[in-house]
Amino acid sequence: MNRKDFKAPYYAVLFSYKRGKDLEGYLDMDAKTLELAMSMPGYLGHESAGDGAEHAIFISYWKDMASIENWKINTTHQEAKAKGKTQWYQWYHSQISKVEHSSFNEL
Repeated sequence: MNRKDFKAPYYAVLFSYKRGKDLEGYLDMDAKTLELAMSMPGYLGHESAGDGAEHAIFISYWKDMASIENWKINTTHQEAKAKGKTQWYQWYHSQISKVEHSSFNEL
């Protein structure tokens, strides 16, 4: 991901979570959905922090709301969300933010 290439406005989807105890199928679906998201039109990049044992956050960046809506209706993504709600997460919080201004500086 090259932040220098991001031109505002764009969108950030923030997904923070704590994983549950039953993670059967989680790692495979995580890899599958990430690969799929990266191939979607309008996908700009992503970053994450934390391991999910206590708390983690995953941020994906998108060109526009239409791209996010296209991702939201993807059947594989919907399947992952359903499993997340019933099995994989103790809790999660999803937010969509419009980035009006972005400043990137290198030392």
